[in-house]
Amino acid sequence: MKTKGALIWEFNQPWSIEEIEIGDPVKDEVKIRMEASGMCHSDHHLVTGGIPMMGFPVLGGHEGAGIVTEVGPGVEHLAPGDHVVLSFIPSCGQCPSCQAGLRNLCDLGAGLLAGVAVSDGTHRIHAKGQPVFPMTLLGTFSPYMVVHKSSVVKIDPSIPFEVACLVGCGVTTGYGSAVRSGDVRPGEDVAIVGIGGVGMGALQGAVTAGARNIFAIDPVEWKREQALKFGATHVYPDVETAMMGIAEVTAGGMARKTIITVGELKGADIDNYLNLTAKGGTCVVTAVGSMLETDVTLNLSMLTLMQKNLQGTIFGGGNPHYDIPQLLSMYKAGKLNLDDMVTRQYKLEQINDGYQDMLEGRNIRGVIRYTDDDR
Repeated sequence: MKTKGALIWEFNQPWSIEEIEIGDPVKDEVKIRMEASGMCHSDHHLVTGGIPMMGFPVLGGHEGAGIVTEVGPGVEHLAPGDHVVLSFIPSCGQCPSCQAGLRNLCDLGAGLLAGVAVSDGTHRIHAKGQPVFPMTLLGTFSPYMVVHKSSVVKIDPSIPFEVACLVGCGVTTGYGSAVRSGDVRPGEDVAIVGIGGVGMGALQGAVTAGARNIFAIDPVEWKREQALKFGATHVYPDVETAMMGIAEVTAGGMARKTIITVGELKGADIDNYLNLTAKGGTCVVTAVGSMLETDVTLNLSMLTLMQKNLQGTIFGGGNPHYDIPQLLSMYKAGKLNLDDMVTRQYKLEQINDGYQDMLEGRNIRGVIRYTDDDR
């Protein structure tokens, strides 16, 4: 079928809305009419080259929610009419990683940036006669998609699409960074560096886990104000100011858990993040840096002597097929605030405006909401 999507054809160029052609679902694939897509910072890394796909053009978008319209042979747990969220990492449940309980590290994820379908190894999307490389095998910046069943999670149909899409990446990643990878315990002090969509998810995870003090660090005043509304106890504009403030509040003990959710991770900042972290504490690195950079500033002696943990995490360290419905059930029960995380909604044609708002600190999360005009 022919539809349209937001593409980039080379690095450091704006998103371009163009006609694309998507193949019909084959074995184990699902066709979805998209209703909403979150605008995550990771898609901006496609533009800058921080996350290099295997080729151009690239169809962006990896947070999305919609309605199943067609299923291919072999798809048994989904049917037309089902409301679904797209998991930005496929989770097959059968590979060695999934069997070991690491479903966020499913072996199918090895092909996330290759752009070819899990089902048959072909390109399912084309534009101007060329194969298209969809972000994380999804490409939610289009009103339709055809994806492998392992990336599709059925949800409660009463959940609004504009909030449901957020748990396809940002909220699940942030929340899990606190409650799973960070293992925040009641009474612990937690520092969160970067209060965007992922950081706000981490903040809510820390609140739910019973953290005593939650220190939110972000250069944007409006985001600091929002952090206080979501449950932060103290806010700071930068790490240096936070270091002094946290030392005062904790009598020098610092934060038992530090969670890094900045828009772009820099190796030069790692040692400062660990300096926010208490002896024997854990610094969870959730933010994404450039795959081309390998230099890190880190005092190895203090890492050993203070017995600190530097913990990487992806997708919150959880199981997307379990965590996504669970987080949405918390939202429905009033235990998770997703409504206020959606700062603005945009049309697909406004995608560049949305990312400018993100870069300038005006959004916690912007969402593309599809209409009949897009189809």
